[in-house]
Amino acid sequence: MNQKNAIKGRGAQLNVPNRFFELSHEIRNDFLEFCRKESEPADKNKTLYLPVFPKTIVNKVDSPDLGLMYSMNPYQGCEHGCIYCYARNSHEYWGYSAGLDFERRILVKKDAPKLLEVLLKKKSWKAHPIVLSGNTDCYQPAEQQFEITRKCLNVFLKYKHPVTIITKNALILRDLEILKALSEDQLIAVNVSITSLSEDTRRILEPRTATINKRLETVKTLSDHGIPVNVMLAPLIPSINSHEVLPLAKAASEHGASSIAHTIVRLNGAIGEIFTDWVKKTMPDRSEKILNQIKSCHGGSLNDSRYGKRMRGEGQIAEQINNLVKLARQKYFNDKGMPKLNTTLHNSYKHGQLKLF
Repeated sequence: MNQKNAIKGRGAQLNVPNRFFELSHEIRNDFLEFCRKESEPADKNKTLYLPVFPKTIVNKVDSPDLGLMYSMNPYQGCEHGCIYCYARNSHEYWGYSAGLDFERRILVKKDAPKLLEVLLKKKSWKAHPIVLSGNTDCYQPAEQQFEITRKCLNVFLKYKHPVTIITKNALILRDLEILKALSEDQLIAVNVSITSLSEDTRRILEPRTATINKRLETVKTLSDHGIPVNVMLAPLIPSINSHEVLPLAKAASEHGASSIAHTIVRLNGAIGEIFTDWVKKTMPDRSEKILNQIKSCHGGSLNDSRYGKRMRGEGQIAEQINNLVKLARQKYFNDKGMPKLNTTLHNSYKHGQLKLF
């Protein structure tokens, strides 16, 4: 990509139309020419934090690919800007584009800790691990300002409730003391996403995420303090990072990870158009090869919603990738594994303290 023409610090390079809207916005050439003559930016490229007020915060996820789980998202949209992110499509439900809007219109749920506490105090609620976050990263840059994730972790600690975290940001170490306290009762597991060992690849795939070295250091620090860590090699993208499976697994193991997990990239909904535009601008010499190899993993399409197939893919390339991951587990994680979280304590702490009678 010509860096002079690229939108700095962003993954997506366009705003695709929202599928739920009849009308769409278009930047016309005459407007661009006006901006040029007036020496004004056509796009200010600013991130906006927008408060929203949902009535509930925990969602039940019943996908057969994931098994029964619950998740909560303190933020919708994500400034990390990962070009492949499956969560982009969900931004359309809020009235925004899955493209640049997803990275620049961040919805902030300040009431999340209160809503979580209301749920955990319900007599009908039975403890089950809740994932922070199933959709967007709970430690994205907005968390530095709003500290919603930190407040939610304190709620989980107060009520002795198990929680799982998924992130690719070293900011999680800010809350190390809370995580250590949760770990004492086996109430915490952390998933750190590491998609490449190459900073060049990381910068174009995930422009506003923590560096690879910081993520590996995060895995080591958490592991050294007894907090179990699973490294997510997700997604694996043919001809971009799929060749890194073994070195990624080796690095994860050497830094103390207990296990690895993976998915093969799929580009559902608007993500297909966003990714195609990006890869043709970023890697023009091999963009068609990348797109065709992704399609070969999903029955000839970038989109794949088939349960049982969409996460692991099918065909020769997908089989090669899946076999590499299997080999990596045998080689580097044969005697390791993630512990099961403790769900037995919460009922006695429904009111925030140990029930005596």
